[in-house]
Amino acid sequence: MSEEVAARFEKRWALVVGAVILLLLVMIFFTAAHWSSMPPSRVEVIDSTTLHRGGEFVESNLGTALDDDGRIVVRVLAEQYAFQPSCIVVPENQPVTFRVTSSDVVHGFQVFGTNVNTMAVPGYVSTFVATLDGVGERAMPCHEFCGVGHAAMWARVRVLPRAEFQALMRKHRRASCV
Repeated sequence: MSEEVAARFEKRWALVVGAVILLLLVMIFFTAAHWSSMPPSRVEVIDSTTLHRGGEFVESNLGTALDDDGRIVVRVLAEQYAFQPSCIVVPENQPVTFRVTSSDVVHGFQVFGTNVNTMAVPGYVSTFVATLDGVGERAMPCHEFCGVGHAAMWARVRVLPRAEFQALMRKHRRASCV
């Protein structure tokens, strides 16, 4: 093969490689522009400066409750350096909808021994459904550094047998640790 033929092959491959790199850069730019122009799906926005005055995250609404549809909903407010409420009661082996937000800084929401793990971000409501198995009490620490009191930011989740949970909910509108 002559040097001219080799140079032509090298030029062709250089063009192909350059085109691939250019295509990848265009894809990265398009994706970044597209994602920055719209929020992720299922994101609820909330005014973190007025959480305590009214709405679903007012103190009297926090904790475990039955929805109008019969769903079990847990509302949690993360603040420096505590979760409100500090103890959550849920039934064993039954879907529970968690709604978590923060009033000040980013906090982590995790329940040991489960796959429950999310971020509590000011201005947004994190919503997810989880089913906890195994009766007992689990630790719920903040796993995102939130300030000097971060190490003391712990709460607990008490998982009750279904019958005991249902009796508690019949007796009270909201469930809390006893």
